[in-house]
Amino acid sequence: MDSLVRLKKLDYTKHYHFKITPPSVKLMVVTLSIGQKVNDWRKAKGLTLQQLAQKTNLTAGYISQVENDKASPSISTLKKISHALEVRIIDFFADEVINDPKVLSQDQWTKVLLPGWKADVRQLVHIVGTKRMQPFYTTIPPKGRSREPYAHKGEEFGIVLKGDLTLTVGEEIYEVRPMTSFYYSSLLPHSWVNNGTKPCCVIWVITPPAW
Repeated sequence: MDSLVRLKKLDYTKHYHFKITPPSVKLMVVTLSIGQKVNDWRKAKGLTLQQLAQKTNLTAGYISQVENDKASPSISTLKKISHALEVRIIDFFADEVINDPKVLSQDQWTKVLLPGWKADVRQLVHIVGTKRMQPFYTTIPPKGRSREPYAHKGEEFGIVLKGDLTLTVGEEIYEVRPMTSFYYSSLLPHSWVNNGTKPCCVIWVITPPAW
């Protein structure tokens, strides 16, 4: 089954098949709570509760509650913690896969639900962590679209595999046809919509990872 990630109330304007795994070889999956992940990542960094508290402007007591699953942190709090631990927000929500696989089959892609986006977005890696790129396979139905134009640090590359995509970057509007690529600075406000009558499929790569 697909992994599912739900991201809520993210503010994008702020800093925030060539090899087949044999049937006898299975990926070992460990489901950890957000608190357990914070605890593991903090210890891996060699940080005490007090040191992490100083880096996040949170109290050591509160972080301890989070680690013991006695407090439910908001997205803004997770953003502070993720920055201090040098991980990505999305890693709090995705199941941790031991020995992050180098090859993923389609049923192993992670589905990401973004508020205001009308598209099926699949992340093509399990763990973003310290990766420098974040790849997606996005299927946009007719009339499907992103939220209003937004900007963030980084760059984006994509290639439309099928269907048509109307891409707005800054004040320019581009009609991107099948087997056509695009590349732009994410600092420019950008948005997209499928004005066609058929689904549009796009390979999208963001650097650095946005979530």
